[in-house]
Amino acid sequence: MRVHVALTPADFAGLLLDGRAALVVDVLRATTTVVAACAAGCARIVPVSDRDSALTTAARYPAGEVLLAGERGGRTIVGFHLGNSPLEYVAERVAGRTVVFTTTNGTDAMLHAGRATVAATAALVNAGAAARWAIDQERDLTVLCAGERRAFSLEDAVCAGIVVERILAEHGSVDLTDAALAALRLGEHYRDRLERLALESEWGRNLARQGRGADLEACLRLAASPIVPVFEAGVIVPGPRSPRTAGAAR
Repeated sequence: MRVHVALTPADFAGLLLDGRAALVVDVLRATTTVVAACAAGCARIVPVSDRDSALTTAARYPAGEVLLAGERGGRTIVGFHLGNSPLEYVAERVAGRTVVFTTTNGTDAMLHAGRATVAATAALVNAGAAARWAIDQERDLTVLCAGERRAFSLEDAVCAGIVVERILAEHGSVDLTDAALAALRLGEHYRDRLERLALESEWGRNLARQGRGADLEACLRLAASPIVPVFEAGVIVPGPRSPRTAGAAR
């Protein structure tokens, strides 16, 4: 199994995803929110690139069954039902409904990951289960870090590294690219001190300034969920619950 980590969206253009598995990571907050939405029983999440695409896509579904969701600059898009806080995605709001979703960085990365043969979403909260899913695919793996406006994002690289660490712990033969090794070392450094990412990552500080401390706490929890949302025909659906969370928090 060969594992590569695309550390920034600038790396996506040259990626060959055909025949590979892909995991997309946007810890603060899009992939954490996707996990929360699936845990709350949504029917599907439809990632789109922008507000206009969201409105067009939502119009294809019965009005009472669809929710518009997303953010720009960390703030809920005017006129949308939901933002990008995982704490908003509770069963009372999303169970059985389609969520049309657009965010500043995460959904573009999701759309790119969807080009792989199989793809799923990963965050710190489901890092162990995502690693188990990747192993079960029996394919080479690319982890795509959503980053921040096409630049490096510390928390996404840390999450990718923790996923790589869990794969190494369980898989007999893994070949890492240099980028995957760099992510692994960051993951090892931060794994037992994830709370520091609230202060040491740029987007963590941005969310704190917006009064989103509860979101930070929810997003910086390790291996708390067994759910791995997966891509099917261009949408994300609640995937299998891992019977055991690979590499539970230590």
